Amino acid sequence: MIFTQYYLDCLSQASYLIGDPSTGQAVVVDPRRDVAEYLDDAQAHGLSIVGVVNTHFHADFVSGHLELARATGAWIGYGEAAKPEFEVRSLVDGERISLGEVTLQVMATPGHTPESISVLVFEHPDDQVAYGVLTGDALFIGDVGRPDLLASVGVTAEQLGRMLYDSVQHKLMALPDAVRVFPAHGAGSACGKNLSTERQSTIGEQRTFNYACQPMSEAEFVEVVTAGQPPAPAYFVYNATLNKHERTVRDADATVPALTGEQVDAALADGGVLHDARDQQEFAAGHLRGALNVPWDGRLAETVGTVLTPDQRVVIMAPEGQEQQVATRFARIGFDNVLGYVANPEDYLVEHQDEVVPASRLTAGQALDAVASPAIQLVDIRNAGELEAGMLPGARHIPLAELVARADELDPARPVLLYCAGGWRSSVGASFLRARGFADVSDLLGGYGAWAARAQATTA
Repeated sequence: MIFTQYYLDCLSQASYLIGDPSTGQAVVVDPRRDVAEYLDDAQAHGLSIVGVVNTHFHADFVSGHLELARATGAWIGYGEAAKPEFEVRSLVDGERISLGEVTLQVMATPGHTPESISVLVFEHPDDQVAYGVLTGDALFIGDVGRPDLLASVGVTAEQLGRMLYDSVQHKLMALPDAVRVFPAHGAGSACGKNLSTERQSTIGEQRTFNYACQPMSEAEFVEVVTAGQPPAPAYFVYNATLNKHERTVRDADATVPALTGEQVDAALADGGVLHDARDQQEFAAGHLRGALNVPWDGRLAETVGTVLTPDQRVVIMAPEGQEQQVATRFARIGFDNVLGYVANPEDYLVEHQDEVVPASRLTAGQALDAVASPAIQLVDIRNAGELEAGMLPGARHIPLAELVARADELDPARPVLLYCAGGWRSSVGASFLRARGFADVSDLLGGYGAWAARAQATTA
């Protein structure tokens, strides 16, 4: 059997290629939209991709089922509760899909969404114990899929939570301990709250260590699973809807063009947004007024989907060699209005030096002086679960995923100091507020971690 896991750190997202070398048939599960890697690997192994399985309608990225189907002629499979616009193979609970010796078995595991399925993988059709189970967003390593993303119209979080209880406690936990667990997401994903950095586990390990897999009542399960979930990025509903539609198919070799200074000027004058993907420190040293800073080296796609909307036209300013990668990350969440990238960022900034401004970033010591002022608006943009470590005195909690919707709670005429855990998200949030017209915005270098370390050193 050929079994390959593909993992995107930027989205904490896993997809899978499963193939039978004896027949040359393969299936891809939960593909991302840029599908060249699956096609290249299949060709290298002498495989033909005959099917594409999505475990559910994903909310955090645009699935690549249409791209793979166009490139290979493969069928597209969803759980039987799924009703997309395009033609699909309805996968029924218990159904077996033969690739030759390698056999897949569908297991209905609703709860994260009504149509959610898991896929058991057998190396041989008569094996008593499956090699593994692809659990989609039903079961993660250390967690389970949240039932409150509202991706499913007409189904409440409580109803989904009860479905998830049955799927996890009665179906997945009924599998033998030795079955390997391969989820669709890992640590950092907003699809859960306690995901592990590990990329595979076993049913036995999850039975022992996963809080949601411990014996409990349905009511207890629903309560513990729904409590403390991070706010969902704004683009999640857009992606969940897009994945149900017959949308535009992206070319496997799609690129965006380099733009001259004049073209950049025209795009921005016409309402375009400059996305500055450089490092926070480079951005702070000098950036074009109004630019939005989402650095290329972190959770760019998810964060872009938090502070931008899919209809906004975007010009990218990125480190040399990263321009196409940044554009690809936009495309992974269906943000297809990237006009191009600044061909020579340094030259462009020099030519527009009258519009180049620094960004204020305060050390922990400077922040201590700043928060002494009664005029300061101190904002903690971490997620709810991170607050257990502590907060700066007097801080107001507005998670980054809610900052766009709640910016009106802040006074643009008063100084603002933002902080997160380490300084990456706070640079994003501060750049958003500046672009929104806030006159005096700073963020905390090193985030809460730097503040806590300084406080500990001071009291030692």
